[in-house]
Amino acid sequence: MKSILPLAAALVSLAACSGGAGDGNSTAAAASPVVAVAAPAGKAWSDVVAKTEEGYRMGNPDAAIKLVEYGSRTCPVCGAFAREAFQPLTKNYVDTGKVSFEFRDYMVHGAPDLALAMLETCGSTESVFPILEQNYANQSAFLDRLQALTPAQQQQMQSMPPLKVVQTLAQEMGAIDFVKQRGIPEAKARECIASQARLEAVAKPTEAANAAGKITGTPTFFINDAVVPGAVTWEQLEAALKRAGA
Repeated sequence: MKSILPLAAALVSLAACSGGAGDGNSTAAAASPVVAVAAPAGKAWSDVVAKTEEGYRMGNPDAAIKLVEYGSRTCPVCGAFAREAFQPLTKNYVDTGKVSFEFRDYMVHGAPDLALAMLETCGSTESVFPILEQNYANQSAFLDRLQALTPAQQQQMQSMPPLKVVQTLAQEMGAIDFVKQRGIPEAKARECIASQARLEAVAKPTEAANAAGKITGTPTFFINDAVVPGAVTWEQLEAALKRAGA
């Protein structure tokens, strides 16, 4: 676990999270348009959420276009993308049934990302994406509190075990109050953030992605298992979705 929890990486250069490969341009021929699929009666596809092996998926599980994001909850580039993209992505693509969207946590900033991911997925499956969207809306407040940590506080955390670092940062970032205000009781939040087994489970997708060597930064997007090179903005990703037939 210590390999993804270095405190120096967690607290320094918080903006340095994007490492998309390529220039974002593609010469691949556009795919044939995908036909829209009706959602179950009384639901929108964006309300259909499931836990996957590596993250959480929103939308039609059989969608022809499967979009996956590896993202960091403290990455400013991911935050800028989410604030611009979430509404058009869900309304114009996921809700058509053509596209499913899976978010996989990638702990590019170590312990702060772990603290947020452990807490923000502590409620119901249906609450995961609304809280994720609100995380990015609130991101600057989290980052301001991280940057306000004193050298003495940082030094003290250097000698703590990883789980204690995560718990300390959750408190210092205001993350426990954040999820409490969004329907996760404080007692449950503190139980989630105190679990070593939960820490290891939440960190597992990052470790798997590192072992596969396929992620160079956040956000990184895949459409039907193929990386979208250089895409870090909604304009770039939407163009790739349209080329895929969405």
